[in-house]
Amino acid sequence: MQYGHKIIGRGLSAAIIGAALVGLLAVLYVIVLAVAKPGSEQGLQSLAKGSMTRLQVISDPIRYPATPFVDADGRTVHLSAFKGKVLIVNFWATWCAPCVKEMPTLAALQAAYAGRPVKVVAISLDQSAQSDTAKAFIAKHPPLSFYQDAKYGFMSDLSPRLQGFPTTVIFDKTGAERAVMAGEADWASPEAKAVVDRLMGE
Repeated sequence: MQYGHKIIGRGLSAAIIGAALVGLLAVLYVIVLAVAKPGSEQGLQSLAKGSMTRLQVISDPIRYPATPFVDADGRTVHLSAFKGKVLIVNFWATWCAPCVKEMPTLAALQAAYAGRPVKVVAISLDQSAQSDTAKAFIAKHPPLSFYQDAKYGFMSDLSPRLQGFPTTVIFDKTGAERAVMAGEADWASPEAKAVVDRLMGE
């Protein structure tokens, strides 16, 4: 009888240990998936290095704000018109020296993804009186197109709010805001392309 109790005890111990191991493996599996999943916040955060060191990954993504802006012909445009593409939305102005400096890298990024679902939307915050100057500047940086928000509508409609310029907001193909870069960056760098590639692969 005592021998029987020992067998039962050993069986229970083995079962408990087995269950604990299964639980541990399940936890490890979830952790690995969270880190390795291309679209995860953790995955994007791992790319915040080099020229993307200041990349801020958004933990609670918002959808495209409904803020209207205009194109070179004065027609109203909304970010939702670009749904299905990874959007790199850059807010700039001709009076902003860092904005002017980084614009060629944004043009290079757009050129590098020609024919692919990636769109650099450079939105000028110059006042209407400076529209011609801003248009002429963008014309020197093909293949970028001219867009303008002279009323500063995006200042409060984005989360986090725009605080300074340049600021670049990245949206994934579904229209969710995924990351923000405050300040100048080299958008033609391998680190920037890695961020775009990660979002394209989702």
